[in-house]
Amino acid sequence: MAKNLDKLYDPKAVEDKIYKFWEDNGYFNTIADRSKKPYTIVMPPPNITGQLHMGHALDNTLQDILIRWKRMQGYAALWLPGTDHASIATEVKVVEEIKKEGLSKESLGRDKFLDKVWEWRDIYGGKIVSQLKKMGSSCDWKRERFTMDEGCSAAVNEVFNNLYEKGLIYRGERIISWCPCCKTSISDAEVEFEDKEGAFWHLRYPLSDGSGHLDLATTRPETLLGDTAVAVHPDDERYRDFIGKTVILPIVGREIPIVADTYVETDFGTGVVKITPAHDPNDFEVGLRHDLPIINVMNEDATINENGGKYCGMTREQCRKAIVADLEEGGFLLKVEKINHNVGTCYRCHTTVEPRVSLQWFVKMKPLAEPAVKAVREGETKFVPDRFSKIYYNWMENIKDWCISRQLWWGHRIPVWYCSDCGEVIVSRTTPSVCPKCGSTNLRQDEDTLDTWFSSALWPFSTLGWPSKSDDFDFFYPTNTLVTGYDIIFFWVARMIFSGIEQTKQVPFDTVFIHGIIRDEQGRKMSKSLGNGVDPLVVIDKFGADSLRFSLTTGVSPGSDMRYSDKKVEACRNFANKLWNATRFVLMNLESDDMPAAPENLETEDKWIISKLNILAKEVTDNLENFDLGVAVQKLYDFIWDCYCDWYIELAKIRLNKGGQTSKDAQSVLIFVLTNILKLLHPFMPFITEEIFLTIPHEGDTIMTSRWPEFRGEWDFSEETAEMERIMSAIKAIRNRRSEMNVPPSKKAQVFIETAYEESFARAATFVERLASASKVTVGAKFDSMESAVTIVSDGAKIMIPMDELVDAEKEKERLRKDLEKVEKDLSMINGKLSNVGFTAKAPAAVIEAERAKLKKAEEKKAIILESIAAFEK
Repeated sequence: MAKNLDKLYDPKAVEDKIYKFWEDNGYFNTIADRSKKPYTIVMPPPNITGQLHMGHALDNTLQDILIRWKRMQGYAALWLPGTDHASIATEVKVVEEIKKEGLSKESLGRDKFLDKVWEWRDIYGGKIVSQLKKMGSSCDWKRERFTMDEGCSAAVNEVFNNLYEKGLIYRGERIISWCPCCKTSISDAEVEFEDKEGAFWHLRYPLSDGSGHLDLATTRPETLLGDTAVAVHPDDERYRDFIGKTVILPIVGREIPIVADTYVETDFGTGVVKITPAHDPNDFEVGLRHDLPIINVMNEDATINENGGKYCGMTREQCRKAIVADLEEGGFLLKVEKINHNVGTCYRCHTTVEPRVSLQWFVKMKPLAEPAVKAVREGETKFVPDRFSKIYYNWMENIKDWCISRQLWWGHRIPVWYCSDCGEVIVSRTTPSVCPKCGSTNLRQDEDTLDTWFSSALWPFSTLGWPSKSDDFDFFYPTNTLVTGYDIIFFWVARMIFSGIEQTKQVPFDTVFIHGIIRDEQGRKMSKSLGNGVDPLVVIDKFGADSLRFSLTTGVSPGSDMRYSDKKVEACRNFANKLWNATRFVLMNLESDDMPAAPENLETEDKWIISKLNILAKEVTDNLENFDLGVAVQKLYDFIWDCYCDWYIELAKIRLNKGGQTSKDAQSVLIFVLTNILKLLHPFMPFITEEIFLTIPHEGDTIMTSRWPEFRGEWDFSEETAEMERIMSAIKAIRNRRSEMNVPPSKKAQVFIETAYEESFARAATFVERLASASKVTVGAKFDSMESAVTIVSDGAKIMIPMDELVDAEKEKERLRKDLEKVEKDLSMINGKLSNVGFTAKAPAAVIEAERAKLKKAEEKKAIILESIAAFEK
């Protein structure tokens, strides 16, 4: 007897052991092997502040499936891992930590604070890496990168200098989105809009000549303090005579002009708008066109500054309340109209962002966006599914210049220096020591850091050695597949595409495989506020990583959200147990640990299972090529559970029990099919497949580098498959009828099979006896009519079973009459409800529909009972 597996599959005993085996033997490591074709995935770098969540679990499972599959196909498959420095998130986290010690950023100073951040990163930054390993991620960990490591930082400096030298980076005063909580600028892509309650405050601005007034509405009365004009449309007949006049700003008393601008919509509100250039992006543009003053009335923390007069020091919310009261008292408030509207919030802390005029660094986007749009339109990079390319085009074609400076200390410091003596601006790849203009050594570096996404945008090539020349860059770049969620198409995907094209003259990847987000069982987004998040590590501890991975892939389709449930993971654990127990059975029936010899003779059932396996290999490969991973998983599940475990193993038992050559042939086919099942399943459930592969007779040191199964024409046994499926159809039909009649499996009965395929069914008589509880099977082309026989029609056969061999007729009729009474009682109740006008008028539509479904089910059950009673009476 061959060696065997433990009685029960214990993921805890297997998974860590197997992962260590892979790492110790270097199976994840990849080199630039010119004899192979490269396949590269760069991991979307998780934040060093990150804790593994279900989004990471899904994202990395999908990447690992693709990389394991390509590795088995013989590619030089590189999955390059790394982490992101996450400037805002990390700085906030460390500020919170040092606050516990009574320290602050300012008290420490920049250098000492950064030392603290690096210390924190050394302690906690690798936590998520160890968590990703628990998922089975087969990354080349020797190549692990960090967005602020030496190589990535050199790439950031190179790109900044390149863009600056081309005139694509500039410094200027522009209106940007400012987070008062994080106290830094954020890019447009980092602003999330949330539906919030608000109001239109309808105000009256008196004309300064006393001849009348203009009425307008605003959602932000506190910004009135910074108004420098009111605007009307130049073609609006109502206000043509007002253009060029002035109004008195309520409360403030400042005289401001009435300007004509096409920005104003004549059919919205009164057709008059207040213009606050310092606190609204559209007003800022109007201000530039009309040379209006810019009056900033807020501090960095969104409190009112000295320009706010008596409101100075108030929060914006306090100021709003006070100003509204003063407007009402002064007779300037006409009415308040409650509304719900979209409000921009910081994607990190969800604080309402403040439009703010500020001196910042920007990237000119139009020249970079155009070739990036063209690359996707021409198919150099494709989105899967394609519908997400429309989102990409929409954003890229309407893109604004990218604000890349951040008022933070943690991150890539902007490589710009200012001469304190002559004011020269020096942009350099290395730290300058003297001013090139005046020779002064009195230089200071820009205090700001770069947006985190600036370095992340370079990830596909900076991690492979660019800007230096390297074998890795030449061989592995451009990369192949980017796996990511649809929520960061703007943040990251678009920026990688235009950065790759600009810096390397190539797209960074050929395919963007977009997945959805994981929701809870009710379809809600997982969040801290709802308390419905699920910790993948807890799930792994309970069910194992393979079960979690398989459940995350089951039912997944590109770009679509999916729902998580423990029941789904539990079902996948049951599937793992089914495979484990099937393997134990096979091993118990092998005569030695050696690879069984090739079978001398393939029976019909052997050719059927091999042919089905052959088709499975082709279909799963096609599904993976098309990123239909959920479809591939379902096909694997159905084949393993149904074809192999429930059918072939049961069929093989007959020959195993006979011994001799026919038993050896069955053993050979069992191992052959099992080995290929394990290979096809390995990318999805790597741990259990490796453990089983190393236990059964096998070739090679690991399943990870074994050859991926391919379709072979000589294994296409279509005739034998059709024959076997006719036999299976007959067995299923007999089982179903027996089940309907409540006949226990222990009750044997004769079976008569009337068929044109006599020879085929005669050979299969033992299968029918074993799997359909037949005491004897008689096969013929035609039988005389049998009274009191149950007749069943299946594919290619008419089956008859004497009724008295199945049941005691009188007892069965009595049982059926009782069932009929019960179902008629149920029907009466349901019909009573549905005919009750009070019920149908008040009950929710879903409840009424559920009752109708019950009615249909009860009617179908009644029909079956009546049919059975009629058969007995006959």
